[in-house]
Amino acid sequence: MLHTPFFRRVARFSLLVVLGGFLVASDAQSWEAVVTDSPRVPPRLIVVEKTVQKLHLYERKSPLKLQKTFLCTTGQKTGDKVASGDLRTPEGVYFVVDKIDRGLNFQEYGGIAHTLNYPNPVDKLHGKTGHGIWIHSRGRPITPLETKGCIALDLSDIDQLGAQLPTGTAVVVADTVRSDASGVPKPDGETSAASTAITRILEQKTRDWNAAWAGREKSLFEYYWPEAYTKAQGESFQSFRSQKEKLFATLPWVQIIYGDIQVLQGPDYWVSWFSQYYRAPNLSTEGIRRLYWQPDNKGELRIVGMEWVPMDLGMETSYLETVTPNVTAYIERWRKAWLAGDVKGYGSFYAPAAKQGGRTSAQSIMQHKQLTWAKNKPVKVELTGLRVMIVQNGVKVDMMQSYRDSTGYQDKGVKTVLLQPRGNDWSIVSEDWSAAP
Repeated sequence: MLHTPFFRRVARFSLLVVLGGFLVASDAQSWEAVVTDSPRVPPRLIVVEKTVQKLHLYERKSPLKLQKTFLCTTGQKTGDKVASGDLRTPEGVYFVVDKIDRGLNFQEYGGIAHTLNYPNPVDKLHGKTGHGIWIHSRGRPITPLETKGCIALDLSDIDQLGAQLPTGTAVVVADTVRSDASGVPKPDGETSAASTAITRILEQKTRDWNAAWAGREKSLFEYYWPEAYTKAQGESFQSFRSQKEKLFATLPWVQIIYGDIQVLQGPDYWVSWFSQYYRAPNLSTEGIRRLYWQPDNKGELRIVGMEWVPMDLGMETSYLETVTPNVTAYIERWRKAWLAGDVKGYGSFYAPAAKQGGRTSAQSIMQHKQLTWAKNKPVKVELTGLRVMIVQNGVKVDMMQSYRDSTGYQDKGVKTVLLQPRGNDWSIVSEDWSAAP
């Protein structure tokens, strides 16, 4: 449970609510963002401060720094966006979706526009409507509070900023901003400490959520707030759960690797996101995963919405780099059990329905080895030149095998094994050998 102040709103009135022991000040009028110097803050962050009509570019290379500030203009009316056509700029945490560089009305949008993901899942949960919130420029000098809801800069500034707005860039839009960065009004110590504490909690929750998903565990569904998720995602949580449970029952294994977890605070929610590489027998995919968290009725932070952005991130290479040492260590343990003539230990490396030559189960493989090793004990098992490759059903490992037993028999050839994940380890599902030429 949490025990310090949490979200902060600035307005003519506020509502105090309790989040797991935290006293939370919240209302629908305007929001003061707090950007702390945390390892979970993204390396590059855009922050729009509506009150002063400025767009700030932050970079975090330890410490957090305000790199540059641009003049900007936002919606003609103040306050948070609620409905389509209300001429307000939304407040919250958003992400760059795409870049438009043709077909634009130059006077209104300049030559380039970067689209944002408004409405995000929490906006939808709150029933907010509207679309087409962009960061763009004008074919003329900007003036304060002149857009229909977008964020606009001068032409020369969008040229400078554009390189900092690739797909997935985080954009915080708030009425006012406090930050740990130098040259910016700082949050009070209690607020900063609370933000840092909750960031750590959400980082761990995000790691645990990934582990539960990879483990096909029922505990995965405890991370969600079902009623809120149904409204935010536009799909029944029960349907989502049923679909995942069917997959979990069908798939023999799931593997997930993910990159650094980033966390940012929104007006009444938090977002955690990370690059993710997902593998299962039926699918391999990679992209950016975002989880939107809100406190439930008991003050427990739960997922109310998700976003998945498929993207080529080169994570297959990272996956191979991650699993290769584990696979190599697994093969070495298997080799040692083989060399020791340890029938039970050797058999434990095989899946129940594993195939080896004409044998079609781990039990038959063990029976064969028990009979063989009773007469001819292994005295040399050497495996060299291991190669680990990704295949649809797992990973394939081939290697040069040199073997000799106690009778003097010896051979040399290429050993190939197919491994599939088994919990946090592996199991051999097929094994083949061919004599070296």
